[in-house]
Amino acid sequence: MSDVIKLSSAATQEFWEVEVLFEDEHLLALNKPARLLTSPDRYDPDRPNLMKLLHRDIERGAPWAKRRVGLTYLMNAHRLDFETTGIILLAKTKPVLVALANQFGSEKPLKTYAALVRGSMHQDTFEIDAKIAPHPVKIGYMRVDEKSGKRSRTEFTVRERFKGYSLLECRPLTGRTHQIRVHLQYLGLPILGDSTYGGSQLLLSSLKKDFHLKPKKVERPLISTLALHAEKLVLPHPVGGNEVTIEAPWPKDLKVAVKYLKLHAGVTPASGA
Repeated sequence: MSDVIKLSSAATQEFWEVEVLFEDEHLLALNKPARLLTSPDRYDPDRPNLMKLLHRDIERGAPWAKRRVGLTYLMNAHRLDFETTGIILLAKTKPVLVALANQFGSEKPLKTYAALVRGSMHQDTFEIDAKIAPHPVKIGYMRVDEKSGKRSRTEFTVRERFKGYSLLECRPLTGRTHQIRVHLQYLGLPILGDSTYGGSQLLLSSLKKDFHLKPKKVERPLISTLALHAEKLVLPHPVGGNEVTIEAPWPKDLKVAVKYLKLHAGVTPASGA
């Protein structure tokens, strides 16, 4: 049975079970659930966030923290968006954090994401190099801005094509805010469930011809949050340099969404497959 860190917020009555994916004396990798901030929200610092909850538990000696004798420091080396699921890597010491920050700042395809999008591309692999900057008016919204944006590169591979949808592998080579989401919107391939960047919900009624909803029932989308998952991380260990590979299993609703697309929207493999 995998190790799980149980976190809760009395203020919001929320509870999370966060799976431990990898751990040694220097690193801790967790499988972040959807709808949990990585770190404090600059506009609403009181919202629950992963790092604040972990630090609180370390200070008060929660069971998961007590089991890790001598754990006093824990900091995230990168971030995941509020609704994005998957691997978040934490450092147990300041020197390790600095080493990880240097790695994440280099243009290497260390991170692999799975994204379910509306639309498709003819190419099996493609890349976008388009600068990204904050929107001048919309708070928290990013956009492609070649004049004042920062260099942003993402590589994509088509894993599966469905009728009207695609399952993509995404490899961000830079680490800009909302990078994958903004680049896919720019390409006309919005991520399902991403209301901020034009992504629609995936409904079974739109896929299944003989779909019938029971009286007085409201149809729920197959995937209730952003269909973006940080599934794999490969990097040299910051202490010793040996290669470390960390993988995060897909959340249940992403599995369900792909299952129903295969059943009702046909499967067209990438042409190189």
